[in-house]
Amino acid sequence: MFRLLRVHWIAFFLLAVGAVSGCEIMPFARNSATTRAMWVTRRDFKTKEDCARIAEACEKAGFNTILFQVRGNATAFYRSSLEPWAEQFDYKDPGFDPLATMIEAAHAKGLKLHAWVNAVPAWYGLVPPADPNHVYNKHPEWMWYDQKGKRQPLTEKFYVSLNPCLPEVRSYLVAVMRDLVTHYSIDGLHLDYIRFPNEDPVIPPKSGLDYPRDAKTVALFRAATGKTPDKDAAAWNRWRTEQVTNLVRDIRQMMRDVKGSLPLSAAVGAVPENASTHYQDPKTWLAEGLVDRVMPMNYTGDAKLYEKRCEYWETLDAGRGRVVMGVNFEKADAGVATTEIRHALDTFGGYAVFAYASIFPSPNDAADRPDAESRAKRDALGKALLPLLQELARVRPAQEK
Repeated sequence: MFRLLRVHWIAFFLLAVGAVSGCEIMPFARNSATTRAMWVTRRDFKTKEDCARIAEACEKAGFNTILFQVRGNATAFYRSSLEPWAEQFDYKDPGFDPLATMIEAAHAKGLKLHAWVNAVPAWYGLVPPADPNHVYNKHPEWMWYDQKGKRQPLTEKFYVSLNPCLPEVRSYLVAVMRDLVTHYSIDGLHLDYIRFPNEDPVIPPKSGLDYPRDAKTVALFRAATGKTPDKDAAAWNRWRTEQVTNLVRDIRQMMRDVKGSLPLSAAVGAVPENASTHYQDPKTWLAEGLVDRVMPMNYTGDAKLYEKRCEYWETLDAGRGRVVMGVNFEKADAGVATTEIRHALDTFGGYAVFAYASIFPSPNDAADRPDAESRAKRDALGKALLPLLQELARVRPAQEK
């Protein structure tokens, strides 16, 4: 397999010529077989006009795929028959359908639109959802409970979660996904938080907390293994991991039944061997064909660490094109981001960038970047990286030659 590094000098030459001559970058031929994806969070759009701007900005930057967040914490940014409108819209129809609008805008620019959903999270913040029909309020028995029967507390810093060990919860989530893929002409479904969101502060170090320990979950584990969580912690961890995989398996089967070959992808941890910490098993997902692509969240400002993590996935995938490596521009300066995105393209033939607001203005700037200095830093990063992103989109990966 040829390496893109062998052709990157061409890109640099063209960039240098453009810089010296002051010429504008000319339109480039789209390379539809390569995934050049941008994650667009639910904070990056509030109006129809925002959706149009997002599509235009992503197209000009050389992206060909938008991962558009339509479900954050069991609320919807589309017309769902099962979950309420998002709290950002005060649980009311905003007068337009963000997902339908974004699909139309993306397709008009020749871009693919994958619906991005947070799977396991149920809520975020210290105040419970105001809508009584929200799953957090309607099904308290579906949430996490610890060894003492205490419900997972709300926090201002992280999600509280649904319990994927319960068959009824998995059935509910599959129904939510079915509703989405049935009624919208999306080009794929992208699963995020398809794991246990159990990091600190949910489970502080040395706290001894363990989720989910409700009586029904423990009984299911005992029925499956003949053991208890305290008697065999390793078996308990494996079983919880299997329940997350069962959720992925059920979503995959539903999609095959409803939409045939509609692509399914998943955001996963940066290192495959560490995924079990969150009861996530991307190796099995790939081995069994439960997902078409994984997108490792290789988020670091250390270029050498980034490349080391890429090695794990390169070995695991063996050139089969099932990995789209993530890059987080928020974690790096322009030089490191350039190195990382080149490496992702060279090694895997594509990349996924987190996230839109790291290089483009967002309607959430007032909250995320309230001071002029932070906005100027973001604008400078975008200005530095945009020519590179455009130029790399012109280069055909060796796998396609």
